[in-house]
Amino acid sequence: MHLVTHGGDSGTPVLALHGWPVDHRLMSGCLEPIFTRRTGYRRLYPDLPGMGRTPAGDAASSDDLLAAVLALVGKELGTTPFLLVGESYGGYLSRAVVRALPDQVLGLALICPVGQTLDRAARVRPPHVVLRATPGLLDDTDLDAAAAAEYAEFVVVQTPQTLRRFRAEVVPALQAADMAAIERIERRWHLSEGPEDTVPFERPTLFLCGRQDSAVGYVDQFALLPHYPRATFAVLDVAGHNLQFEQPALFETLMEDWLDRCAAEPPR
Repeated sequence: MHLVTHGGDSGTPVLALHGWPVDHRLMSGCLEPIFTRRTGYRRLYPDLPGMGRTPAGDAASSDDLLAAVLALVGKELGTTPFLLVGESYGGYLSRAVVRALPDQVLGLALICPVGQTLDRAARVRPPHVVLRATPGLLDDTDLDAAAAAEYAEFVVVQTPQTLRRFRAEVVPALQAADMAAIERIERRWHLSEGPEDTVPFERPTLFLCGRQDSAVGYVDQFALLPHYPRATFAVLDVAGHNLQFEQPALFETLMEDWLDRCAAEPPR
């Protein structure tokens, strides 16, 4: 797997798993501003198979992607405890990593995570709305038609600032994705073992959801809370599936709180 790291070889590892079908830039774009203010963390940003610069190989299911992530953990971290951050589909995989390595994960942060089902038609989600808009924003843009449609369909705060972040953190990944592999994996998208089919995870957890997230919603995620008794659950208004750059100040504040909570826990 293609892997980008920051923070050297020491400090508490932070593994960040991106969503579907983007790449590590979505995670480094929102997390690195936080870690420039905090020392003592080693950040690991992989591209999942079939996305970014990681070839799909023979990956044909979410089980295969989970196996690739667990192999990466074994290679890069061994048995070292680590923090885990997952966005959207990456949140689904992150919950499965917790199930597989419950004694190694120090804390879990989920950004716009998929809830109990990956089936888009079965998700409880609000209709798309635009709550903040700069007139004529997309009239003179270098985005291709597909990227412009993606931005218009999912972004709730449509301003030059969010367009800049979307262009830098989302568009290149969408263009790099192996869509044949994406379609193949989606046919076996559900993990064979549910992430919550085990004992509760009793370490600091954060759910960050967008009140206007028309991709995954926020209702299904609330149902997961009994499994995460140490979770903060936040639903941000004026935020959709890209809340990390639609509400960056709130995003960073809540992530900082999660890091503080994790740091205050007894060491493992």
